[in-house]
Amino acid sequence: MGEHVIRMPDVGEGIAEAELVEWHVKPGDLVREDQILAAVMTDKATVEIPSSVNGEVLWLGAEIGTKVAIGAPLIRLQVEGAGNIAPAAETSANETPAAEVPAPAAVAASAAPVPSPAPVPAARPPASAAPRSAAAAVGGAPRAAGEKPLAAPSVRQRARDAGVDLRQVAGSGPAGRITHEDIDGFIARGGQSAPPRGPGLAPRTEVEEIRVIGLRRRIAEKMALSKSRIPHIMYAEEVDVTALEDLRAALNREKKPEQPKLTLLPFLMRALVRALKDHPQMNARFDDEAGIVHRFAGIHIGIAAQTPAGLVVPVVKHTEARDLWDCAGELDRLSQAAKAGSAARDELTGSTITISSLGAMGGIVSTPVINHPEVAIVGVNKIAVRPVWDGSTFIPRKIMNLSSSFDHRVIDGWDAASFIQRLRALLETPALIFVEG
Repeated sequence: MGEHVIRMPDVGEGIAEAELVEWHVKPGDLVREDQILAAVMTDKATVEIPSSVNGEVLWLGAEIGTKVAIGAPLIRLQVEGAGNIAPAAETSANETPAAEVPAPAAVAASAAPVPSPAPVPAARPPASAAPRSAAAAVGGAPRAAGEKPLAAPSVRQRARDAGVDLRQVAGSGPAGRITHEDIDGFIARGGQSAPPRGPGLAPRTEVEEIRVIGLRRRIAEKMALSKSRIPHIMYAEEVDVTALEDLRAALNREKKPEQPKLTLLPFLMRALVRALKDHPQMNARFDDEAGIVHRFAGIHIGIAAQTPAGLVVPVVKHTEARDLWDCAGELDRLSQAAKAGSAARDELTGSTITISSLGAMGGIVSTPVINHPEVAIVGVNKIAVRPVWDGSTFIPRKIMNLSSSFDHRVIDGWDAASFIQRLRALLETPALIFVEG
């Protein structure tokens, strides 16, 4: 029998390390060749690590949530034959028995998990004092013998005059201090303490610790980067989408069986293509370290999508070369892949401008965060029927807000407003979306 070590593979794109997000095996498990051992994540793309041999798991090289360097030991197996290492030659202080799962030395120190603080033991009551009940802790039961009540001198004098034993009065003030109102209530109840609160009103002190790992950590890092580097300017505008919704419904009724159902987003994508012809500075990325704005001829629209694992941004590449139905089909394909976790890295990167939409939960207005290093993001809010004055009467119209953010370092407020007004005109008169020129 020998030992075989499987190391973190090179996942491409010049990545130096990857975050371990899931183990599929544990020490003692028997695995077969090509069986999935673990999953790692890099820049929102999840990569599964298969076994290259048959064997028994002896040791796992990292905890979930840690970053493992490319080439670092990931898992050790006992295999038939000599294996690929000498058991004593590569054993290090970091490779502990299989029952433990430490992070190896190759894991970046900055990403090592921070140990949870040791729980602070609860203070013990004096030996002479009997423990108070849970009801007493919330002010609902008399004090234990020997426990001195807290009260102001005037309250103590009043208790003496009324013949009230303050030890039997539950205080409602800070730190259980007894007030005049507490004495009033005690007397009104005939010298009885306040009834204990129901179990549903008992205070709770549990604290749940949830490590921010995997996609959630990627999202946190990206949002922090965007907000720390980009001074956002937000612009909101109402759009009357009544005509657009009528057109969408008509096209869905007439669509062919093989064509996808049209949502609002394909129309918005095609409207963006038209608007960006007049405002090319919006279809750009800002390299703030080099001080260079890169404007793109190709329009690659990222669509922020919520998945069971968190927020991802699949990218519809070259939207300028796609018609309405092609936009809808590619958007549907990418959305399904993102939700299933099967989207390729190339399908989740390379956007030049992003759309953020929460659908029916879009609210009235939002403040979308720019997808760094882009310079603009268009947020779609929900559609609602509202009364609109047409000059003589109120008529029902379908109104939707656009909430958009821009990088104020390279986009002025006037340009942001002009861009959104152009987008609004296209959406309110949808025929303009399809007029070439």
